[in-house]
Amino acid sequence: MRGLVHFLIPAVAATAPGLVMRLAGLHAPAPLSAILFGVAILGAGFLLSWAAEAAETHISQGLAIAGLALITVLPEYAVDIYYAFEAGRYPESDYVQFAAANMTGANRLLIGVAWPLIVLLSYWRARGWGVALRGSNAAEISFLAIATLYSFVITLKGSIGLVDGAILAAIFAAYLRRVGRLPGEEGDEDEEPAVGPVAAILSLPHKRQHLVIGVLAAYAAAVILASAEPFAESLIAAGRTLSLNQFLLIQWVAPLASEAPQVVITIPFTLRGMPTYALGALVSDKINQWTLLVGMLPLAYSFGAGHTGSLPLDVRQHEEFFLTAAQSLFGVALLLRLRLGGAGAASLLGLFLMQLGLGFAFRDDEAREIRVLTAVAWVYLVLAGGLVLFDRRQLVGVARLGVLARRGSEESVSPPSGAP
Repeated sequence: MRGLVHFLIPAVAATAPGLVMRLAGLHAPAPLSAILFGVAILGAGFLLSWAAEAAETHISQGLAIAGLALITVLPEYAVDIYYAFEAGRYPESDYVQFAAANMTGANRLLIGVAWPLIVLLSYWRARGWGVALRGSNAAEISFLAIATLYSFVITLKGSIGLVDGAILAAIFAAYLRRVGRLPGEEGDEDEEPAVGPVAAILSLPHKRQHLVIGVLAAYAAAVILASAEPFAESLIAAGRTLSLNQFLLIQWVAPLASEAPQVVITIPFTLRGMPTYALGALVSDKINQWTLLVGMLPLAYSFGAGHTGSLPLDVRQHEEFFLTAAQSLFGVALLLRLRLGGAGAASLLGLFLMQLGLGFAFRDDEAREIRVLTAVAWVYLVLAGGLVLFDRRQLVGVARLGVLARRGSEESVSPPSGAP
């Protein structure tokens, strides 16, 4: 128990200032408030991640990955849903664009930075470029492809409605059902012993494990829910105070607090020689964001408005959504060989840094920025189309193995040597 306390003290301490400010009704300058509440969400995210990882030891690996992704994305849900709710209450305000801004920024950070990070850490540990996936990971790839393709439907419509939310929730439910039925595989790398705070939890007696996991999850959820509103509002106020672009601040700063636990929890897996598990968890995170998170936005918007409605995408949001969908499709295309190689990871990171740099370069000229980001989106689509045509045989194999559960097709998607 003493070892567990050693890990918990820093995380709980990170949550304390923000939680005390919220409960006591204290106020601080907007930039400081944004930092304190952001750090509180970050600390709570780590607690939630540790509890989720410890709890997943008794369920199937596929369902464990999906469950971990669902729980660790809670910080992002809280912030996005708040913005969407306020957008419904004040439809003429900037909250409408803020709701989609946080979601698109988080999605692009996940693929553009987190995926390449796993490949880089894997190389640093094993001196081999690329992370190979298993046949069972075809489920993640297949359902990410389905969710990504539907995101283009939303782009064409120019809004996210309740019907879209129901369809996206159905996709996620089908994904959970699919991974829940996947059998374990002998020799899976996830059989290696846990380390750090998770190992400390699992070393406790069985009943005490359940108690600790429950307390950590409940406390973390309470901190996240208490901090979401003041963090979201502090970011907006900080933008005004510091004369910064509020849209870019919410798109890129807010996800750093909400996404960090999801990414950081995969680093130990990679350093322990489990990059397949780490990359699979991040792909599952992406499915979660493209389905449940996006699907919850029109529901929150409708609650805020007091009637059913669709969250509109203005010109800027339309192009941001289009760019995010295009990047996602390129990511799926790179995984068709059940492998993310060095070249693929470098292209994801390079294109992400390019779009980020161009976005900041033209931040004061929105019309030009939109045109530039649209051009980057078409680059993603062209590259994705080329990869799909080149790997069309692997595409069929992944679809059969991932959706239709034809395990005999696993050989048809085995990555050849030198795959990108």
